Amino acid sequence: MITRTTRKTVTFRKLFKLEGFDHSQPAGNYMVETDEELLDTLTRSALRRLATRIEIYPRPGHLTLMEVVTIDPAELEMVLARDAAPEPPSRLEL
Repeated sequence: MITRTTRKTVTFRKLFKLEGFDHSQPAGNYMVETDEELLDTLTRSALRRLATRIEIYPRPGHLTLMEVVTIDPAELEMVLARDAAPEPPSRLEL
């Protein structure tokens, strides 16, 4: 079984929270790592996702080290899309 790990940086412009987090995370850049397994079939090769993780850095004033949290990649994409959506105008701007 052949596996590969890919890493990418994602950027949040606003405070965000993913399932399984104890608290919201600040805006910023986060490293996301995905492990995939190569599936060799008779007709073609394919990849199956095994796990997706995000690196969470300690909050100011906390003594914890960096955490690596397993996340749902579909939820990550949804939260990133929501983060990138334009803000609706406030009533004061109308």
